[in-house]
Amino acid sequence: MTADQDLDSGLPIRLLHDRVLVKLEGSEGERRSSAGIVIPATAAVGKRLAWATAVGVGPNVRSIVSGDRVLFDPDDRSEVELHGRGYVLLRERDVHAVAAERVEVDATGLYL
Repeated sequence: MTADQDLDSGLPIRLLHDRVLVKLEGSEGERRSSAGIVIPATAAVGKRLAWATAVGVGPNVRSIVSGDRVLFDPDDRSEVELHGRGYVLLRERDVHAVAAERVEVDATGLYL
């Protein structure tokens, strides 16, 4: 998110350092398997990563841009509500993968 952008209305928001603001995909409730079976929200699931869409990035984020889909651990998240909508605030290092058309097929995604 740039310095002059805001979410819907209100004051402009600038993310700092290596922060990434994401919007979760789908709901946290029940979900469907690939075969169409409904799995209730109360069903115990092992460690499961979640996909979200980046809606804003801080100035020191190197691998993610707004609009990218990112994979992260939902247990390591900070939730925030902005203008009545729920978002998750992450550090870039907490993101496990990025899915975007600009990502090179043979690239490892690693940097030193």
